[in-house]
Amino acid sequence: MDHAPLNTEILARFDTMSAQLQAAARFVLDRPRDVALLSMREQARQAGVQPATMTRLAKHLGLNGYEELRERYAEAVRGGGLGFTGKATAQQASQKLKGDAALAADMLGSIGGQLQSLTNPDFLGHLVAAADALSRARRIYCLGLRASHVIAWHLHYVLTLTGQQSLQVDGIAATGPDCLAHAGPDDVLFAVSIAPYTKLTLELADYAVQNGIPVVALTDSAVAPLAQIAKHTVLVPTGSPSFFHTMSPGFIVAEILGAIVAGRSGEEALAALTHVDALHATLGSHVQSLSAKRSS
Repeated sequence: MDHAPLNTEILARFDTMSAQLQAAARFVLDRPRDVALLSMREQARQAGVQPATMTRLAKHLGLNGYEELRERYAEAVRGGGLGFTGKATAQQASQKLKGDAALAADMLGSIGGQLQSLTNPDFLGHLVAAADALSRARRIYCLGLRASHVIAWHLHYVLTLTGQQSLQVDGIAATGPDCLAHAGPDDVLFAVSIAPYTKLTLELADYAVQNGIPVVALTDSAVAPLAQIAKHTVLVPTGSPSFFHTMSPGFIVAEILGAIVAGRSGEEALAALTHVDALHATLGSHVQSLSAKRSS
């Protein structure tokens, strides 16, 4: 939905609400998609209020009951999903009520919880299986477009430092996908796509599958398009109090994959890194430490 249905009404009446109604109202402002999808009792539980408070909130806003409120949000979701504009509207409303520091704290708390959730054994099993596929590949093609580009590129960069045969599926004049013409069953396409899913990423992943190139996917849902066709899938949470989905868990997963692959490469990775260090020393690529400068 481009605009959460009741944000304007909630903001206009917020100061007239009791503390309990305000808690319920904040939930509606912060979690418009959950309003559409969760039961009233579950929403009340997550908002920290009684179910009757949700009903009182709806009536305070001039509705017959909470089911009417929930149906408005459900209809908006069915009409096209919560786009960036709708999420930004929700964020701005919440930010206006709680302040900038609260938004920052909410985002940091959300990301911290998401990262902690990645330590569960099932996730780690999928992560290691993906790393194993990357380690055994002749070449690794890294694909990520739009916001997902930074994740794919970071893995590509780490892999090249350790001597892996990695190619970034990206290039000027729309030539990036051309490198896949030389890929085969001994290679792997590492593809990243987070909702809203980029069409070209899905098309290239489908091309890979049709041509026998295994796909290792990093995405956000078991029913995401990439998850349906990938040989190995790593799922990361992306929800955020911000209007924009968080890429932090995906970025960290790329770091972990790079570290595991490097560790498996043993002496070859060490030799490659030695050459990289020598090159940077010759070129003076990095600023010397302050202590080194003072002693020179």
